[in-house]
This record gives sequence, C-alpha cells and structure tokens, in this order.
Amino acid sequence: MSAGFIVLTLSILLGLQPVTTDLYLPALPGLTQDLGAAMSRAQLTLTALLLSFGISQLVWGPLSDRFGRRPILLIGLAAYALAAVGSALSASMESLILWRTLQGAAMGAGVMCARAVVRDLYQPTQGATVMSKGLSGLGLIACASPPLGGLLTALLSWHAALLALAVYGALAWGLLAWRFEETLAAPKPDALHLRNLTGTWSSIVRNPVFLAFTALSVSSYVGLFTFLATSSFVFVRVMGYSTTQYGLCVFMNAFVYLLGTILCRSLIRRFGIRKTVAIAGGMSLTAALGIAALYWAGVRSGLAIMGPMGFFMLGHGIHQPCGQSGAVGPFPQAAGAASALNGFLMMLGAFAMGQWLGRQMDGTALPLVQGICFSGIWIAISAWTLVQRHAAS
Repeated sequence: MSAGFIVLTLSILLGLQPVTTDLYLPALPGLTQDLGAAMSRAQLTLTALLLSFGISQLVWGPLSDRFGRRPILLIGLAAYALAAVGSALSASMESLILWRTLQGAAMGAGVMCARAVVRDLYQPTQGATVMSKGLSGLGLIACASPPLGGLLTALLSWHAALLALAVYGALAWGLLAWRFEETLAAPKPDALHLRNLTGTWSSIVRNPVFLAFTALSVSSYVGLFTFLATSSFVFVRVMGYSTTQYGLCVFMNAFVYLLGTILCRSLIRRFGIRKTVAIAGGMSLTAALGIAALYWAGVRSGLAIMGPMGFFMLGHGIHQPCGQSGAVGPFPQAAGAASALNGFLMMLGAFAMGQWLGRQMDGTALPLVQGICFSGIWIAISAWTLVQRHAAS
C-alpha cells in the first residue's frame, strides 16, 4: 500500500467517530421531539454509543492481534452499516438507543484498528506525524458532517441524516475490501488466551508512558465530548440558532481542529513531542479559563462559547495524534490491545462526563462551560507534568 493510501485509510477509519456523532447532532433536538422523549433520554443516543464504542475495543483489540487487522475491519464496517440502517428506521427512542449502541460497538473495530495500523507500520515519533495526517482527514470529515447533517435534517428528516451513516460505512467497507492489505506482521496465536490477555493488559496499564499519554488523550476527548453532548441544546434551544446555523458552529470547531493537526506536524518537526504537547496544553488552559471568565462576567452569547472553543480545538488537534500514538508506542507486539485500552479509557471518561452532564443540564450553558473548564485544566496538568516526565523528546 502506498503512503497516500494508508493516510486515506486512516482518515476514513478515524473519521467514523466524528461522522457518527457530529452528523446527527443537528438532528438531535428534532428527533427528540419527534419521538416524544426527554432530553436526558436523547443524550443516551450519544453516551450509550460511546460507552459501547469504548468497551468493544477491549474485544476488537485482542481479536485483531490474533487474526489480523483486515478481517476485523471488514466485519466491523459491515456491522456498522447495518446498525446505521436500523437507527434510521427506528420508531422509538428505545429502538434508536439500541441501534446506536450496536453501531458504537461496530465503530470500535474501525477506530481501534486504525491506531494499531499506525504502530504496525511506524515508530512512535513518525507515527505521531502519520497519525496527525490521518486526523487531518478526520478533520475534513468532521467539517463536512454538521452542515451535511443540518441540511439533510432541514430538507428531509432526521431519518435521512442517520441513513447517511450507512452509506459512509458501506463505501468504507468497499474501499478496504478492494485495496487494504494486512499490516500485522506476525499474528499472536495466544492473544486470546485469558492468562496472556490479562498479563498483557496489566503490563500496559502499569506502563508510565501509556498512562501519561492516555491521561492527555482522555482529558482532551472529555472536553470535546462535553461540547458534542450539550451544544445542540444550548445553541438551538437556549440561544435560538437554526439547525443550519448550529451546523456551521460545529463546522468551525472541526475546521480549527483540522488546523491543529496541521500545526501538530510543524511543531513536532521543530520542537519534538514534549514541547509540542506543552505548547498545546497552554492553548487548552487558555480556553478553559476564557470560557469560564466570559460566562461568569455575564457574556452569554454564542461567540463567548465559540471563541474559547477555538483555542481548545486547536490544542485538541495536537493532543490527540500525540496522545493516541504515544500511548501505543511502547507496545509494538501488542498494538491492538494497547490501542483498545487507550480507546476504552477515552470513552469511559466521556461516559462519566455524560452521566454528570445528564444530571446538570438545566436549560443554560453552565454545564457546557463547567465541562470545558474541567477538561482544559486536566489537559494542562497532564501535558505539563506526566508527559514531560515520561515522554521521549
């Protein structure tokens, strides 16, 4: 496979996550009303998806170490497309939550294997650069998803927005079936043996490099999840934005994230991993303090949220490629298991934040502000202490 095709593959697989979450966000208020459900129930379509996404990676990871990346990718993408069709045809919130849960589990195969493929083919520092390229592609997909979701919802219905995910999954399956070659050099016959599996997981979670970079990626993703879980209600219900206007707000976030992944490659070449992460930590903390200061000063506009979020998303575009590739770096022989644990912990953090947000949603922007502030502070702590202590320069 050419280097360009590898980056394209990474973009498509990593893009499963934003297209699955961002494309349906403009439809969330409408489907909530259409299905006669409470806001807290509607949020389960996101939190349940992400929880199953995280847990499933603990299964997909060892399976991919045993049987290879290609068969797991093809099985996962086929299941993803089928679950997307089920979601689009749902007639109740309970049915939608079930199909979204299954879709999240299938999505785990694609995203987990993408991170493992990077470790199969590249050393950690080069892997961070390649990962940033793949995440730049993710950024493009994330940019297109909210406006497309808003347009499909406005012109057709929320069913059409969810059906678009089935099209994405089917096209991804076709591309990989046609061109993707196995990247795992030597499958591990004992990867699924319980004793070996628990031993592998134990060695991973005790590794200080894994813990440092996972703390960074988890803290950063929790902030993004906070915005995803609350912003549609804040902008559409509280501030009166149309679904199209809200889609453009999410587009701006994704575009700045894309710029962050490009900036990441430039900073790594010039400063190395540790200094790059430290600089991005300053961006995250600036966002956290800025959004809190504006809110408590009584500035309650969309710009007061989107301005600080720009700094947050710029840093997020740096923290994710560095965090995800750095966490898997020490484990060339168990990249699937390490990728799975890193992904699981990111989603566990998001689920915990989702549970907290579900109890705090009060018809104001305060829960969104508090969640971003919490995330930014922990990002800075992780970037300025753990990563500096344990990462290679």
